[in-house]
Amino acid sequence: MTAFESPEEEWRAFLTGEHPRLNSKVFRFIPSGPRCKQCRAPFGAPGRWIMRPLGFFPWEKNPNICRFCLTKVGKDEGVGAEVELTLMFADVRGSSGLARTMGASDFRRLMARFYEAATDALIEHDALLDKFVGDQAIGLFVPGIAGPEHPMLAIDAARTLLERTGHRSGEAPWVPLGAAVHTGTAYVGTVFSRGAISDFTALGDAVNVTAHLCSQANVGEILVTEAASTQAGLPIEGLEERQLSLKGQPMTARVLTAD
Repeated sequence: MTAFESPEEEWRAFLTGEHPRLNSKVFRFIPSGPRCKQCRAPFGAPGRWIMRPLGFFPWEKNPNICRFCLTKVGKDEGVGAEVELTLMFADVRGSSGLARTMGASDFRRLMARFYEAATDALIEHDALLDKFVGDQAIGLFVPGIAGPEHPMLAIDAARTLLERTGHRSGEAPWVPLGAAVHTGTAYVGTVFSRGAISDFTALGDAVNVTAHLCSQANVGEILVTEAASTQAGLPIEGLEERQLSLKGQPMTARVLTAD
């Protein structure tokens, strides 16, 4: 197996899909499926009884991947690396107003339903769940998991989420959402606190751009940056272009919907 000079280098190899342990030929012969999409470790019996104590069990960030693959590297201090990825943000529009018009329990159920819909849409499109922050869902599409088509998968995930929340022509959504997709370079890694992994996240300007872009999307819209739309191969013709200002910097975004 390739010797890496640092945990960061090994971590980058995982995130970009270049780590030699990915698609292990050995694990393929241990029954049975479903399996980790990266290392092929079995999640089904009888193999899981061997692999689970070693850390090869579904990860909460994406149950199609084992926890070992993306947390074992740098397990004692956390680790991260700068990689190109695509980010998808979606948030509930007017959540404060919604909370005022319904009881606390009803609002909690609404948000739980949104979190569930967002989780399903992201995992189905090979994203890692970054986090749910209040009324916002964040997904990370890294090449080592989503593959080279990560920009298109992020766009498809956003469209799926809008469709499942009722944002199609002529429909009133059961929760009003706006979304954004951006491709750029970010620091992706684990955050340690008091000797244990406390979070897995992305940090950097690409994250900030996606967050600010999402805040400017209208209900039912997906704002896609030029970087993401170009890599996804979106056609220029027929798509609305919107000129925006993100922290005083001009930016062009293409406007998509669930339809």
